[in-house]
Amino acid sequence: MPKEIRFGTDGWRGLIAEDYTFDNLRRCAQGFASYLIDKGHQNKWVVVGYDRRFHSENFAEAVAEVLSANGLQVYLTDRATPTPVISYSVVEKKAVAAVNITASHNPPTDNGFKVRDSNGGAIDPDGLMEIEARIPELVSSVKRIPIAEAEKEAWSSALTQLQSILSN
Repeated sequence: MPKEIRFGTDGWRGLIAEDYTFDNLRRCAQGFASYLIDKGHQNKWVVVGYDRRFHSENFAEAVAEVLSANGLQVYLTDRATPTPVISYSVVEKKAVAAVNITASHNPPTDNGFKVRDSNGGAIDPDGLMEIEARIPELVSSVKRIPIAEAEKEAWSSALTQLQSILSN
C-alpha cells in the first residue's frame, strides 16, 4: 500500500528515494491538477519550476506531464530557478498557480512539492487540505502525457516566454 502523503507548510516534502519518489510526486501532481480543475481552471496556465537538488529538473518534468495530461497549460522553467522568481512568474504570466520542486531549507537529501496560488503566494491551509484529499492512493489513477508530446501540443512557445522572464 502506498504511503499516505501529508502536506505541511506550502506542500509536501520527503526524503529522496525513500518517500519522495516519481510515483508519489505524480500522485501529488494529480491531486493538485484535480484541485485546480475543480476550481474551474481547466486549460489555464500553471508555472512549474525547480531548484538545484538531485533530479529536480526530472521531477519538474514529471509534474508537467501530469498537469498537461489533465488539460492544464504549463510554463516549465528550463533551468533551476529561485523560489521568488517562480512566484513572480505566476503573476507576470497571469497563471492560476505554480508548483516549485524544492525542499527549501530542509536537508539536501530531501525534496519537495511546493504549491502557489494565482498571486504567487501560499495556498491557505484549507486549500492544502483540499489538494491533499484529491491525491489518488494509487499511481495507476494518475493521468500522464510524455513530456515530448506535451511540449509539441501546447507549450513550446510558452517555454520561450518564460525564459524571457528568467533572463531579466
